[in-house]
Amino acid sequence: MIELSSNITNYLQAHFGDEYVKNYIAYYNSEYKPYLRISSTANSTALINSLRNYGIDLAPIGSVRNAYRIISGSEFAGKTLEFILGKYYIQSLSSMIPALVLNPNENDRVLDLCAAPGSKTTQLAELMNNKGTLVANEVAMDRLKSLVFNVDKMNLVNVGVMHGKGELLSKRFENYFDKILVDAPCSALGIVQKKGEVSNWWDVRKAETISDLQLRLLIAAIKMCKVGGGIVYSTCTLTLEENEFIIDKVLKKYPVELEEIKLPIQSRPGFSKIGDQESDKQLEKARRIVPWEVESEGFFVCKLRKTDSIASEEKFLYKENKFDLLSSSSGKIKTYLEDLSNHFGISRRKFDEYKYFLRSNDVHFVNKDWNCSQHEFFNRIGARLGTIDKRGTVSLNSLAGQVFGESATQNITRLENLEELEIYFRGGTIKKKFDTTGQKIIMYAENILGTGIATNEGLKSQFPRAFRTQEIILPAD
Repeated sequence: MIELSSNITNYLQAHFGDEYVKNYIAYYNSEYKPYLRISSTANSTALINSLRNYGIDLAPIGSVRNAYRIISGSEFAGKTLEFILGKYYIQSLSSMIPALVLNPNENDRVLDLCAAPGSKTTQLAELMNNKGTLVANEVAMDRLKSLVFNVDKMNLVNVGVMHGKGELLSKRFENYFDKILVDAPCSALGIVQKKGEVSNWWDVRKAETISDLQLRLLIAAIKMCKVGGGIVYSTCTLTLEENEFIIDKVLKKYPVELEEIKLPIQSRPGFSKIGDQESDKQLEKARRIVPWEVESEGFFVCKLRKTDSIASEEKFLYKENKFDLLSSSSGKIKTYLEDLSNHFGISRRKFDEYKYFLRSNDVHFVNKDWNCSQHEFFNRIGARLGTIDKRGTVSLNSLAGQVFGESATQNITRLENLEELEIYFRGGTIKKKFDTTGQKIIMYAENILGTGIATNEGLKSQFPRAFRTQEIILPAD
């Protein structure tokens, strides 16, 4: 185990006292306690029973809906069939709080400004019932891939993914979003128990450097938020420089005020006085989650309300390359949807629940209420429905098969045993005979896995390549 650096303990002692440091060291040396969040679309009772077959036992967190402590079997929690199919997300209890404080609904236009790897994005999407408009932005390309991976895994169709510098997005969107989450990059003093490597590089100067970016991100969020809208600022660190000092600066200069918030787990008020330095009294409305008091990670969370407009700033000049989101009745998309409806026996009305757009030979779909301008800035909107083949028909994407499979009434194939399931997850061909060939919806027990192609040689898996890299353990037959 990495030794806790004196840079950290000296900082904590100087600002919070000896008892705080003593508890922090004990927390750092204690065993990490994992949690998970069950998807709002999953049957929690059935899922909990299913996870017991892997040796995974859960205890509910009564105050936080869908949150569970992993009592035993945590080493298996990221490898189950149910995890791969997005029935739950491994996430710390404290990390679930910012999205709950923002509390978006399907009528809101929402921005997750610093979204990767996607824990809070996926939670926000579920709070919105997988409807409405959720924009997830990430600046780092490698982290963007993990964001898309997790959005796909959780079968979300109300998310548009954007790759840009968060502090510059206000030049594209002004007074635009109803609710914004700024879960800012930080110096991570709240998660050193899980990421001990933080101790190797942490010092207050790095925290001060990061705070400059945090301030710019929050200012951009204020500019992008509608008057009357809400902004949640959160970090997984404990420093004053990255938390109260940031909020104090924006309170002095921008038309925002702190709202009173009540968290569903234990927390302390923010600091309005540090030593002899007096700050805005409103800072006591912010909340500090102390790790050893909740048996989870340390977090800072506050909610700002925008009270007035801000003068316009210079906008980005860009060449617009607009593409339209199409209704299911559009002539450009109608034939493809009718082919899928006929092949899988899916009611035509099911496709009316989404909008569509074409990129090259790919057809994408997003919930019909999704509404965000400047489509050309997005890397992804919604999910991929399928690819147009040489015959001019659409082959259903395997992940889209999980979305539409529940409505399918024909061309459904069930895997019969664990051996077939293993072959499917490896992307292999299962030796089976079929009365009819062509694309099938694949199921195992009550789980829709995706799609496959039935040929004279057997069933060829179409389980996505990106998901085949994960280690998967299977329950007993």
